[in-house]
Amino acid sequence: MVKNFFKRFYIGIILLFLYAPIIILIILSFNKSKSRAKWGGFTLKWYAELFQNDDIMRALYTTLILAFVSALIATIIGTAGAFAINAMKKTPRVIMLGITNIPMLNADIVTGISLMLLFVALRFSLGFTSVLLAHITFNIPYVLLSVMPKLKQLNPNTFEAAQDLGASPFYAFFKVILPDIFPGIISGYFLAFTMSLDDFVITYFTKGPEINTLSTKIYTEVRKGIKPEIYALSTIMFTAILLLLIIANRKSGEKNIPLRK
Repeated sequence: MVKNFFKRFYIGIILLFLYAPIIILIILSFNKSKSRAKWGGFTLKWYAELFQNDDIMRALYTTLILAFVSALIATIIGTAGAFAINAMKKTPRVIMLGITNIPMLNADIVTGISLMLLFVALRFSLGFTSVLLAHITFNIPYVLLSVMPKLKQLNPNTFEAAQDLGASPFYAFFKVILPDIFPGIISGYFLAFTMSLDDFVITYFTKGPEINTLSTKIYTEVRKGIKPEIYALSTIMFTAILLLLIIANRKSGEKNIPLRK
């Protein structure tokens, strides 16, 4: 009994440290007072002002477009790369996996500065395209990380069996191979989407003065003082991600429920 109490207490402390700041942020988004230390009453004023703030809405739109497009392109390239690496012999495969893991272990500031210097050396103007290319670059290893385990679990004989039964290589790939690795591809896409959505350092070094993402916009606002609209925006983003996770987990759970005979 005592052992179970300490287990629950320990888990409770961890959850408190993880979610207490988020709960405080959500409460502040409904605070009528601009002061973080004083409760001025309940209000939805900051949510209304958020959608009327053109700068924040523009930054949000840019962030979502960057995350969606970069994750999509990185998923296509990463999945193709995973097939190529998986087809290699053991030694080259281990070397390639080590090389592709370096960007994930490397400090973001090193990646950001190196990409900025590359764009400058190539006389490539910094703007939306440079940020997009940077996001694709650092997202590819995360897709490889998600797809490679699925390829290793794949039975290599299924592809040949499908061809023996009359399927073309193209048809066999899309009807036999792709469905088996599709969960890994989806995981890689959402991981890349999240990493792109959350990135600040690499975006900061590779963007031009004419564009802002949410992270760079919030950084600019923090230097001048955080506006309550930022609390409202963070609350909406947290709630949206939480709902998506609940829906995804419920669908996954429904698929795993065994059918009754």
